[in-house]
Amino acid sequence: MTAALASRARILAVPDGRGTTALPVLSGAGPLAPRRTRDDDGAAHVVLVGSMAAPLGGDHLALDVELADGAALTLTSAAATISLPGPGPARYDIDLTVGEGARLDWRPEPVVAASGSHLVLHTRITLAAGARLRYREEQILGRHHDWTRGAAPGRLTSRLTVRRAGRLLLDQQTDLGPGAPGWDGPAVLGGHRATGQRLTVGHPQPEPPPPPLPQRQPGAGDAALLTLPDPDALLLTAAAPDGLALRRLLG
Repeated sequence: MTAALASRARILAVPDGRGTTALPVLSGAGPLAPRRTRDDDGAAHVVLVGSMAAPLGGDHLALDVELADGAALTLTSAAATISLPGPGPARYDIDLTVGEGARLDWRPEPVVAASGSHLVLHTRITLAAGARLRYREEQILGRHHDWTRGAAPGRLTSRLTVRRAGRLLLDQQTDLGPGAPGWDGPAVLGGHRATGQRLTVGHPQPEPPPPPLPQRQPGAGDAALLTLPDPDALLLTAAAPDGLALRRLLG
């Protein structure tokens, strides 16, 4: 039996005094390999590259991202994160800390729960009062060939906790896939296999209020736009039949 893997990656972004952002810490381990690429709009751009198949059941991955005051960072990934079966659930802990006047654009590719897997994912976001955040999260139950052969998807237990200036802004948990009560019922996914959300904090909202979502087409999925306790914090949540339809809903 293959031993479980424990891996932690760290990214530290700081202003460099020339109007751009430096990355004094950019360290990876195991399957988590952060790589700097061409900067975006004055923000450092890091691509998270998966250097090996992970997480497998029993693995514990962790990613710590910290933005000092005034830093700007965009984080994407080269491919989806695929949770694979193994001896027990896998864990993935993500901690994002965004300082005063800093801005983080978080938009990695989806997390995919392959048949037979169970991933426990917890993302904790700590924002200073003047921090800005754009956060996109996409989750897909089962790979394409799981669907085509009628196999059950994997299970994904996910929690998102957001604090701003020491105050709790959002704390929600979903438990989806075989073994989770009611996950496929009309009150949860309603037969869909992809879900996600887009959280925006600290960016001025348009006046008048945001326009309505595009008219829903049959089979395109469902979405809801929610205003959080802070007036400049919006949460768009969506469920869709597949990843492509989900991306269209999230924009």
